[in-house]
Amino acid sequence: MPPRHDRPVALITGAGRRVGAVTARTLHAAGYDLALHYRRSADEARALADELERQRGGSTLLLQAELADLPALPAMIEQLLTHYGRLDALVNNASAFFPTPLGAATPQQWNELFASNAQAPFFLSQAAIPALRAARGGIVNMVDIYAERPLAEHPLYCMAKAALAAMTRSLALELGPDIRVNGVAPGAVMWPSDGKPYDDQQAMLSRTPLQRAGTAADVAGAVLWLLRDAPFVTGQIIRVDGGRTLSV
Repeated sequence: MPPRHDRPVALITGAGRRVGAVTARTLHAAGYDLALHYRRSADEARALADELERQRGGSTLLLQAELADLPALPAMIEQLLTHYGRLDALVNNASAFFPTPLGAATPQQWNELFASNAQAPFFLSQAAIPALRAARGGIVNMVDIYAERPLAEHPLYCMAKAALAAMTRSLALELGPDIRVNGVAPGAVMWPSDGKPYDDQQAMLSRTPLQRAGTAADVAGAVLWLLRDAPFVTGQIIRVDGGRTLSV
């Protein structure tokens, strides 16, 4: 293992696109060096790494892995530690999302949704425990408001995110006092490419107290706060939803 790196290091899964990429930029701007995991978004991940390297040389490491491949998870942690010598933060952001209507859901869909949303975060966290404990670091899991208020025709996704929410609280109990474990549960932030029609989006937002969609920066800001600025917070899931869970 190389000498301990001077700056804190964060591993972000699914870092090449969308909320993951914005979270990477936010943590990087706050002084973190990064391990950027991606599965298929190689071009986007490399472009992001190039962008961040122009701002601070030697501040990124690209890690490609299929998160359903369990042996790849400790291998990622080992590769990161070989490169940086430390790990201060793990952001379990990568997520599969698609409908699985009751009566048509398949075991393959179960496996895919649980692999990215529950199984990989658990086993990646487990592999990272020694390094995070040495750094007195933190884990942030990207949950979803649908973990507690299910979305129609998405039972498997909602179940997997509910498992991730339970994991967040359980690991916080198991890993204190050395490692803090929290979650962020976004509401309407970035619509999926095959998301709700415009009129349905507006109807949903009209029932939300802030009556607008959030941004990926809102989510990333909550992640940074939990990792850097909330030393007495663990086992919590912060809703970043504009108050949507207050509406009926």
